[in-house]
Amino acid sequence: MVSGNADLNSANPVFLENMVFRTLLFWALFLFMWISINPFVDLTGDLPTEIAENNANKLNQLIALTLSGLMIVFGVTHPLRSLLLQPRALIVFFTGWFFFTSLISEYPVDGIKGVILSTLMMMNAAVFLLLPQSELQFAKWLGVGIFIVLFVSYFGIIFIPTLSIHQASELLEPMNAGFWRGHFPHKNTAATAMTFACFFALFISRVWSKTFGILLFLMSAVFLFNTGGKTASMLLPFSLLIAFVFEKIRLSRTPIILFGVAAFNFLVIGAAVIRPVRELIVSMGIDATFTNRSDIWRFAIDKIVERPITGQGLRAFWQKDDLVFGGGDLETWAVAAANGHNSFIDITLATGLVGLVLAVLWILIWPLHSYSKIPDSQKSTPLTRLYLRIWLFTMFTAGLETFFFEGGNPSWFMCMVAMFGLYFQANAHMVSSSESVNSTREC
Repeated sequence: MVSGNADLNSANPVFLENMVFRTLLFWALFLFMWISINPFVDLTGDLPTEIAENNANKLNQLIALTLSGLMIVFGVTHPLRSLLLQPRALIVFFTGWFFFTSLISEYPVDGIKGVILSTLMMMNAAVFLLLPQSELQFAKWLGVGIFIVLFVSYFGIIFIPTLSIHQASELLEPMNAGFWRGHFPHKNTAATAMTFACFFALFISRVWSKTFGILLFLMSAVFLFNTGGKTASMLLPFSLLIAFVFEKIRLSRTPIILFGVAAFNFLVIGAAVIRPVRELIVSMGIDATFTNRSDIWRFAIDKIVERPITGQGLRAFWQKDDLVFGGGDLETWAVAAANGHNSFIDITLATGLVGLVLAVLWILIWPLHSYSKIPDSQKSTPLTRLYLRIWLFTMFTAGLETFFFEGGNPSWFMCMVAMFGLYFQANAHMVSSSESVNSTREC
């Protein structure tokens, strides 16, 4: 879906021009990320560590590597391969730092695997946008993909509710009983996915079919409401509003993405460690613990202070035996947490303050720079708005959920799709029908 100065019809491999191959590869990656090969997990019989082990089975790894291999081959043989994985110097720098911090951690093998998986997912996200040849084609493929996701989720709610709706008999969070999760492992994951689906639906209604787009939006919104996911439900209208302001008021852009994200994280984390901030949050009628996240944040910050420069290493802290069974549960239950529930805290915990700075440069500053380079006439297109909404949503969601550099996480995949999409939009031009069949606007 990217058009540059390269000739799209010049000496390309046969499979590159095969639309069936491109379509199937697009849907295969999309559905693998959004449904996985292990949907409808039984939460009444497995602990989180056991669920993680079940998901990391050989078939899952084989499919992930096969899809990544196909995407890499497609990407490196595409005439616009120079646009992939940008800015490369920064990516090489932070990937090297992540590798180094993992190498010196207590679990180097897990960390190195995490770096490799994250790098593969970066390539997948970038190449994903090269598969469709036009904005209309992208909308159609997304429409079919998200309809399948919604169908599977609603199928679960209707026919296998014990595996699609949280139950009081679940081992870890029985308090979630009654909330919908569909084929996802948790209500919060489902809520985030449905928010993305709402963004997709709005894009589809503008580019392809208003009727189908409205149907998808209603299905996604109803499901989102029933997940009980307060963060996603709140950030959906907030993201739409803030994206509108971001687009229309040039002077608001830097304050929104830098000061806005910083202020949001200061408030939620500050509520855990700074009493005046906690009192302010309470006075606003908001749960100052953010559903018990505050205990986790205090614990994580203490661990960051122990190794502030290099961190603990990727995948080298949460859910490790020495942490979970080391007796720390006598002081805080946070030792049993699945993650830090804040992407900025977790990337600092894993890779130190150096890693945090590098991550902020790539995830916040680079997309902001890319957006500034998009021609004003293209800032209001449905495609640019889609990328902007997803990017802003993920930046604020990162204050309450962990997904940065988690290779198999759908939120991280969509975040990178939005980041690369904004870069592609900044380096795009209108193409004629002779350059791309049935293309209206290629991003």
